[in-house]
Amino acid sequence: MAGSLDGRVLSPVADQAPGQVGTRTRFVYHEEQGRIWAEYAGGDVVHGRLVGTREGDRLDFRYVQLKTDGGTSSGHCLSTVVELPDGRLRLEESWSWESRDGSGTSVVEELR
Repeated sequence: MAGSLDGRVLSPVADQAPGQVGTRTRFVYHEEQGRIWAEYAGGDVVHGRLVGTREGDRLDFRYVQLKTDGGTSSGHCLSTVVELPDGRLRLEESWSWESRDGSGTSVVEELR
């Protein structure tokens, strides 16, 4: 199993569509006894939160965010935690909006 997410800061490796997370977004993760949560902001996101669970290298969480245009959105994400050769963590994600149409995949990596 890859290392704990607790206290790690991650960022997407590529920009998503406007109004979504992007390379300027920073996620600060917390992990305790199979529970995960994070705060995130940056780019088009003023404030975001996610909360869920970790079982092995699999994350299952829901997220909600406030965007710069004042809109809010929420969704569900399944992620696989991968430990990179240099010890940093990567999350390979499959997500879908619950508050609007749309789904996709993304990759976020721990910042050095």
